[in-house]
Amino acid sequence: MTIDPGLRRLVLRTLLAAFPGTAPPPWAVELVADGLAGHTLFGRNVVDPAQVAATTAALRQARPDVVVAIDEEGGDVTRLAHATGSPYPGNAALGAVGDVGLTRRVYQAIGTELAAAGVTLNLAPTVDVNSHDDNPIIGTRSFGGDPVRVAAHAAAAVTGLQTAGVAACAKHFPGHGATVTDSHHELPTVDVPLSVLRARDLPPFAAVIAADAKAVMTAHIRVPALTGPAPATFTSAVLVDLLRDEYGFTGAVVTDALEMKGAALAAGGVAPAAVRALAAGADLLCIGADIDEPTLVEEVVAHVVAALGDGRLDLARVEQAAGRAAELAAWTRAAAPDETVATDLGYAAARRAVRVEGTLTDLGTPLVVQLVSSSTIAEGRVPWGLGPHVGGAEQLRVVATETDVPDLVERAGGRPIVLVGRHVHRLAEAPALVEALAATHPVVLVEMGWPSPWRPAGVRAFVTTYGASHANGRAAAETLGLAG
Repeated sequence: MTIDPGLRRLVLRTLLAAFPGTAPPPWAVELVADGLAGHTLFGRNVVDPAQVAATTAALRQARPDVVVAIDEEGGDVTRLAHATGSPYPGNAALGAVGDVGLTRRVYQAIGTELAAAGVTLNLAPTVDVNSHDDNPIIGTRSFGGDPVRVAAHAAAAVTGLQTAGVAACAKHFPGHGATVTDSHHELPTVDVPLSVLRARDLPPFAAVIAADAKAVMTAHIRVPALTGPAPATFTSAVLVDLLRDEYGFTGAVVTDALEMKGAALAAGGVAPAAVRALAAGADLLCIGADIDEPTLVEEVVAHVVAALGDGRLDLARVEQAAGRAAELAAWTRAAAPDETVATDLGYAAARRAVRVEGTLTDLGTPLVVQLVSSSTIAEGRVPWGLGPHVGGAEQLRVVATETDVPDLVERAGGRPIVLVGRHVHRLAEAPALVEALAATHPVVLVEMGWPSPWRPAGVRAFVTTYGASHANGRAAAETLGLAG
């Protein structure tokens, strides 16, 4: 199909793509020159700040107002520090501290680093209210389970980022915090009346809108009372009637990644999902986190142009979306680093978040045992635990289902055992392992995931860090008296 160059450029203006490697390939730069709204950077695109700055400069040479986006939430979700773990605690830790001024300063520091690297749009903060302890995808990315607290910290985070000159994108509208499945893998359902959403999930979005958040990201979740069988990303009742008309949002609506199963399976592929998202009121479409050539971008363009031709999509709607994406790009700007930001701000914040139940006396030099757990797609494989922070203590990594209690007791000898895990209550056989060890041996458990009500019987102490970033790990090691 021959595509009119003007229509192609129009559709490109609504797309956020991606590319492989630590320098943009020629085709990625050419797409920007042709009108592509921008690219999202992932861990595979990052080596160090100087390299990221060179990458963004190369994109900006193609078009000065290109949008360069990234998921830099701090805590467990980091791209700039994917090789080491973030030097900032995430939202759960900030919510536990309860100091909105600190939250603003942390996010301003994150924004300052992003601005210095040439990033203009941060796909953060996560403002979902984590109302289910077993939520597999939000958890420590949330400021907490109280809508009022989450709203206050969400507004502070947006203010901090945008003070640094980086646009904030609050996510995931209308609220991903009550789900028990991951929208990367399937379409979650939140089957509650709209009154529950208004009381529980929507107050943080009202707060970020009042704080002038430049963008809001959609959720690939089904809320039958609003969306019927479709995800929110494809539903104008959510994106137009609720977000824009009722809550008064005037910025850019950004989709979560359309290749996620919660969207792609519902639509029959990324390209059909792009058509449905635009028709529903989305303005900037995130496509193809794993793009290694321009084929998917051109496929999306072709589908959208075809939909314009057969009446499934109105030209004025796509022009409106492109206009809002352009307004977002015009607002974003590079900003000089704020030299007043303390380099240890994140570590100090993480220390304030640590909570200890029980006693940590007489630990000496314990055996440190990290319980292996998987990471979500949002987190990626980022180092976590006490590993780089512990001086002199022996450390092991074990799988709970393959670990024999007598073997660990023998390995420890007379030393206490410090068990370190994420979401320990959800790891198969881990709760039983912890309690069996604690029945015969002095044990301290360090929980670096979302803290559930579960407390293992017999442990000497239960330590909660509210996250597994590099900063959280160091704070835990210091609290235990193990920091080298």
